[in-house]
Amino acid sequence: MKGTIIKGIGGFYYVKASGNIYECKARGVFRKQSITPMIGDRVEIETDGEKGSIVDIFDRTSYLVRPPVANIDTMLLVVAAASPEPNLFLIDKMLVNAEISNIQPAICINKTDLENREDLKRIYEKAGYRLFFVSAEKNEGIDELQSFLHGKTTAFAGLSGVGKSSILSIITEDLLETGSISEKIRRGRHTTRHVELFELSDGGFVLDTPGFSSLEVEGIKAGELWRYFPEMCDSENKCRFRGCSHINEPDCFIKEKLLSGELSQERYESYKQLYEQLKSVKEWEKR
Repeated sequence: MKGTIIKGIGGFYYVKASGNIYECKARGVFRKQSITPMIGDRVEIETDGEKGSIVDIFDRTSYLVRPPVANIDTMLLVVAAASPEPNLFLIDKMLVNAEISNIQPAICINKTDLENREDLKRIYEKAGYRLFFVSAEKNEGIDELQSFLHGKTTAFAGLSGVGKSSILSIITEDLLETGSISEKIRRGRHTTRHVELFELSDGGFVLDTPGFSSLEVEGIKAGELWRYFPEMCDSENKCRFRGCSHINEPDCFIKEKLLSGELSQERYESYKQLYEQLKSVKEWEKR
């Protein structure tokens, strides 16, 4: 049978196949080939009752290293409209990481009952991202979000206190545990101890990605960064200088976009900050 790994604990992998869940071990051949099954892997299994063996792992369309999970269609970045105030640089860093991982990002603005964030809509719709405005507290905007999640495997990411776990609890019908929120520091505490795919009642899977928001941008050179900003990625060979950094050079196509308003100043500031970080890492590695 063909199925999807939804959970892995202590060397056992739980595979959803043909409407059932099978506890499976991976064949030794994968260890010899230095292949470790990942949550989200699409696999072929042989079963004996409720237990079985993973005999094949199909090619991955995408994967994350931390947490280790494969075949994610969409990364939903959950941001609070207020409390805590959005950090645009961290949002942009998470968006770039998703793009590098070949995962299509979307943005969910929660706590819209506290504040209306037209500024975020302006910045990120201009960049080409899909946005959802919801209030988990008042259960508003969730229906549109659920329609978007239908049939996809979606990873939820976001900083503590933004209401990510509350949204997940609503759409998974409380299958996902939610920790309490400290009123003093306004930060969430999630109780899930392992990465797990949760199947939605109308089709699709969702999972939490604790720790994804703390990752640095890795695996690319500073000169490649523009490719992972959707509103910049049409600029190849359009600047005066080959290998343009899009920061100090004259006759720069991206800076023309900035002046015309096609590119927001906020996104450009994130680009410059990330560029300098990547450039410094590259120089450090040379020494």
